[in-house]
Amino acid sequence: MPKKSCASVLTDEGGFLQRRTFIKASAATALLAPAWGALARGQSNGQPADGCGTAFVWQPMVPAPADVPALNGHTDTIPDIVGRLGSRIDLAIFTEGNHFPALLGGGIIDAFRSWAKNHPDYAALPLDNIVIVTLPQPMIVSMLLGHAISFGNLTLDVSRTSGFFPDIVMAGATPLKALYKASMVEGKARLFARNRGPALVIPAGNPLGVHGLDDVARSDLRIVMASTSEPGARSQYIAALEGLLGQQPTQAILTRETVSFTGRLGIQHRDVPYAVASRAAHVGIIYAHLAQYYAAAFPQIFAKVTVPGAEQFSSTIALVTSVDPLRAAAAKAFSEYFLKAARDVYPRHGFAMMDAEEFGEEIALG
Repeated sequence: MPKKSCASVLTDEGGFLQRRTFIKASAATALLAPAWGALARGQSNGQPADGCGTAFVWQPMVPAPADVPALNGHTDTIPDIVGRLGSRIDLAIFTEGNHFPALLGGGIIDAFRSWAKNHPDYAALPLDNIVIVTLPQPMIVSMLLGHAISFGNLTLDVSRTSGFFPDIVMAGATPLKALYKASMVEGKARLFARNRGPALVIPAGNPLGVHGLDDVARSDLRIVMASTSEPGARSQYIAALEGLLGQQPTQAILTRETVSFTGRLGIQHRDVPYAVASRAAHVGIIYAHLAQYYAAAFPQIFAKVTVPGAEQFSSTIALVTSVDPLRAAAAKAFSEYFLKAARDVYPRHGFAMMDAEEFGEEIALG
């Protein structure tokens, strides 16, 4: 029997597309749709049903030097460390990665360099090599407590001796308290961002007619979200599902969760869009600002669906300085600038606007 073409898969068995509200799509979307029919009919092992899943390449957040090789393709498996290792580090920021579009999107780091250059107290600071790690909170804590992190065959030393060690850490209160207990960070952190709770990330063109959270409860849809390795985000999403849909529908949704698939890293801001693009899942549940970023950065692959009422299930991010930071002056300068700029910059990237009382509020970690 000849192999079915990608274009035919969704229209088999009674016209799968016709049973949805999907009417027309661009040529790009037609290339994205094919595997849904087979996946919805029970292929739940996390693999594309017919090889028609869409591959996409992460966009570099900073330009590479013109005179060095750049592996920005499918071999690029370290998208969450930004900067140059092996030379002098001018400032190191280790942060939970879910706000990387705001932190690295051009409105913070480049603006900080310009601000410092024109500030009498910081004009002489070298700030060329700002190293930023944007991994999940549990990974940040583990790499600091374990003094290393591995990427395949490569292991990086995370220590004061190597210099690859944070001057500033950004995360939620719970992981920061763990680092304070380990005497790695100071005892008071300051809030700087509040997300808007979860939204949905779906394929561009919406081939399965997903228009809201109620559709996620459909029995023919598989979902993907943060794994148990990211308990903070995962519990937040489950709380939102239970609060907006009820416990019974939520349990039914979780039975249709794509838990494992080839290439899963345990990094939700990489895993969720990858699963949707590769056809391992139909719908991703993820922070609204990340869904917004994916839809803007990869408009031929993803779209965002807003979830009304999700903001009541939001969470915050805070900043704290390391104990005796290696680059104390740079850390002081960045904290001063950031706690002035972030309140206006982050809402442009899909975060909530914090009121004056909440923004910069101190959180005791001890």
